Amino acid sequence: MPRTLKIILKVIAAFVVVIILLFFGSLWYITHNKSKVLKLVNDELNAKFDGTVIIGDMKPNFFQHFPNISLGLKDVLIRDKRFAEHHRTLLDAKDFSISVKAWPLFTGSLDINHIDISNATVDLFTDSTGYSNRSVFRSGHPKRKDTSSTNNYDSQLGRFSLTNVNFIVEDLHKKKRFDFIANRLNGTMRNPDTGWNAAFHMDVTAKSMAFNTKNGSFIKNKVLEGDLTAGYNSETGRLWVKSPSLDIADDPFVVNAVFQTLKQPSSFNIHLEAKKAMWRRVSALLSENIQKKLDQFNITQPIAVRGIISGSFAGGGDPSLYVTATVKDNTVITPGGTIEHCSFGGVFSNEYKKGAGFSDDNSVIRLVNFQGTYLQMPFWMAEGDIIDLKQPIAMGDFNADFPLSYANGVMAKSVARFTRGRAIMHLKYRGDIVNYQLNKPVVAGSIILRNANFKYLPENISFVNSAISLLIKKNDLFLRNIRLQSGKSVVSMEGRVNNFMNLYYSAPEKILVHCDISSPQLYLGEFLGVISGNAQDGTPTEQPAGDDNSGNVVTQLNTVLQKSRVDMNLKVNNVYYKKFVATDVHAEVLTSEDKVVIRDVGLKHAGGSLKMNGSVSKGRKSNQLDLNTVISHVNIREFFSAFDNFGLQDFTADNLKGYLSAKTQIAASMSDQGKLMPKSINGTLDLNLQDGALVNFNPIGSIAKFAFPRRDLKNIQVRELNGRFDVHGDMITVYPLKFSSSVLNMDVAGVYGLNGGTNLALDVPLRNPKNDTTITNQAKLEKKRYKGIVLHIRAISDSTGRIKIGWNKDRKKEEGK
Repeated sequence: MPRTLKIILKVIAAFVVVIILLFFGSLWYITHNKSKVLKLVNDELNAKFDGTVIIGDMKPNFFQHFPNISLGLKDVLIRDKRFAEHHRTLLDAKDFSISVKAWPLFTGSLDINHIDISNATVDLFTDSTGYSNRSVFRSGHPKRKDTSSTNNYDSQLGRFSLTNVNFIVEDLHKKKRFDFIANRLNGTMRNPDTGWNAAFHMDVTAKSMAFNTKNGSFIKNKVLEGDLTAGYNSETGRLWVKSPSLDIADDPFVVNAVFQTLKQPSSFNIHLEAKKAMWRRVSALLSENIQKKLDQFNITQPIAVRGIISGSFAGGGDPSLYVTATVKDNTVITPGGTIEHCSFGGVFSNEYKKGAGFSDDNSVIRLVNFQGTYLQMPFWMAEGDIIDLKQPIAMGDFNADFPLSYANGVMAKSVARFTRGRAIMHLKYRGDIVNYQLNKPVVAGSIILRNANFKYLPENISFVNSAISLLIKKNDLFLRNIRLQSGKSVVSMEGRVNNFMNLYYSAPEKILVHCDISSPQLYLGEFLGVISGNAQDGTPTEQPAGDDNSGNVVTQLNTVLQKSRVDMNLKVNNVYYKKFVATDVHAEVLTSEDKVVIRDVGLKHAGGSLKMNGSVSKGRKSNQLDLNTVISHVNIREFFSAFDNFGLQDFTADNLKGYLSAKTQIAASMSDQGKLMPKSINGTLDLNLQDGALVNFNPIGSIAKFAFPRRDLKNIQVRELNGRFDVHGDMITVYPLKFSSSVLNMDVAGVYGLNGGTNLALDVPLRNPKNDTTITNQAKLEKKRYKGIVLHIRAISDSTGRIKIGWNKDRKKEEGK
C-alpha cells in the first residue's frame, strides 16, 4: 500500500475517533449537566425576548442530526408582559427541537445549527389601541462578554423545519388579519454579515390574508406549495421572497415579493404571474368584495395573468391592486350572454384616479383590443372601461360588421326579422351597470344597414333592397340616405330626432321624428300594417308589458318604435291604392302609437285634384277614419270606381258620367285591410256635377215605369247638378235637390236607404225639358220648369226593402209646416 494512502487513512480514522469521542462526551455532558444546558437555552432565548419564556421539558436526541446534538424542547411558551390583558400567546409550541454544535457546549456557549418546530402557533397580535404582543422582542441585541477569542461563537441557524405551525398576524387597530398554517416547511439558511439568506420548500394553507377585514380575505383557504428563496438585509431592512413556480390553488405562479421593514410604516410589493390560470380560480384568490363581482363572469379556458399587490402595513385600507390578463380565442360567459372566440387584454386597478385611494368606488376594469362573437355577430372594441364597482359605469367603443341575419338572435322577437343584408356599427357608449348588465346606455356614433331584406313586425311590413344610415350625435339622431322598398314602393328618407338619447329610455312617447320622404311610386296597400299594427293572420304583434320602460337598449327599441311619433313631409310622384291612382302627391303625415294624421294633402286624380285632411285612429276590431276632402273637377266615373263606389251598391260608377267637384266631411270605420266597414259612414257631402249623365240608374227607372212608361230614361244628360247629402250608416238624407236633365226634371228630398228605410218625396213635371237648354234666362227657365202637369210622388221601402212608388198624399201637409 502506498505510503500516502496509509497516511490519509490514519488521518480519517483519527478524525472519526475524535468525532465519536466528542459525541459520547457531549452525551455524557448533557446527561450530567441538564440543568446547565437548559439554562444556556433559556439564556439564549431570553436574550432575544422580553417577556415570559416557559420550557416544559428538554431531552437530548443525539442521532437525529448527528454529529450535532439535538435538544428537544417540549411545551414552549413565549408571552409578553401584558398577556393577562389580551390572552394571546406569542408562541405555543408543543415540540421545539434545536440542533447545536457539540464543541461550543464544552466552552459554555450555544451554536444552533437546526431548528424543528411542530404543532405550534405563532400569534402576533395588536389590539385596538395599537399595543402589540410583539413588544416581547427586544429592540437591540445584548453584547456578549468577550471571554476569549478562541471560544466566542456566534449563534447561527443553518437548517429549519416547520410542521403544522400556525402563523397569525392580527391587527385590530388597522383591521388586518393574516393566518397561515405551515403544513410542512423546511429549508436552509445562511447568515452573511448583513442579514440572512434562505432556501426552502413550503406547503402552506392560507386561512386569511385580509388587508382590510371588512372586505374579506385574499387567497382564503387556499394551499400554497413550492420552492422559494428569501433574503434579508439588516442594513436596508429589505426582505425579499422569490419562487419560479409556486402552486396557488393548483395554478403555478411566479412570485417576487419585497418587504421594506426599516421605513415606517413598513411596506410590501408582491408580484404574481401565471401563464395558464383558470378565471374562477384566480378570482377566488381575491378578496370577497372583488370576487363576488368577478364571479358573475367566467372564462372557460386558461388565461395569462399578472398581478401586483402593494401597500403598507399602516392603517386599515386596502392595498394597491393592479392585475393584467391576456385572453386569446376563449369563451367568456357574462350575465348578458356568451361571447365566443374572444381575445383581449384586461386590466384591473383599484386606483382609477391617482391619489383618490384604493377602493371599490375608485376601481376600474379596462378591456383593450377586445374582439369576439356574440350570437354569431363578430364585434370589437378598441377600449372599454367599467369604473366604480359600487355603482358601476361602463364606457367605451363598440364596432361590428356582420350579416344582418345574425342580428335576429339579439333583436326583440316583436321588432324585426332580417333575411339579407349587412350591418356596420361604430359606436361609443356610456351607461350604468345594473345586475351586471349594461343599463340605459347613452350611445353616439353610426349604424349602417346595407342591402337589407327584413320584415318590420309591429306594422307587418316587408322591405327589400333597403338601406338605413343612423348617426347619433350630441343626443340627437340623424337619418341619412335611407332607402326603403316594400314590394313595388320605393321610399327615400332624410330626417332628425332632437334629444333622442335623453328621451329613449325615460319618455319614448315624447320622441318626434322629423323626416322628409320622397318616392317615385308608392303603393299604399303595402303599408296597411301602419294602420292595423297587426299581422295579416290577425295575431297581434307582441306589445311591451305595461308602461314600464326597459334599460336594455334592444328591448327598449320595440317600446320606442311603438310609442314614438313621426312627422313626415311626403312628396310622391305616383300613388296607387287598389283602383285609385294619384300623381304629384304632397302631404304631411304624423304617426303616433295609436293614430295617423294626414294634413295638407294635395294630389291630382281623374283629371282633377283633391285636397284632404284627416286621421286614422287604430282600434282593436276596426280603425276610425275621419276625412275632410275638397274635390275639384274630377272625372266622376273614375273617382267612384277608384273608391269602390264608397260602399254604395245601387249607385255605382257605371251609373255616372261628368266632372265632379265636392266637399266632404265623413267619419267611417275601416278594416285592417283598408276597406270601409258596411253602415259605418257618417258625414256630409256637398257636390257639384258638371256635364254629367245618369246611366241605367234603377230608382229612376222604377219611377219611369210609373210616371213615364213611354219615355226612355236610361241615359239622362245633366248639365249641372248641385246637391247636399247627409250620410248616416246606410241612410242618406237628401236635402231639397233640383235635378235638371235632358229628359226629366225632378225635385227630390227625403231619405234614401241602402238597405231599406227609403222615404223620398219627388216632384216630377211631366213636360219634356229636352229643349230647355236653349233658355238662358234663369227666371224664365224656373217658371217654365213647373208648367203643365206635375206629379207628386212618394218612394217608400216596404218591409222587404223593395221601393214602392205611390202618390205623395201628404205633400200639402208638408208644405204647410
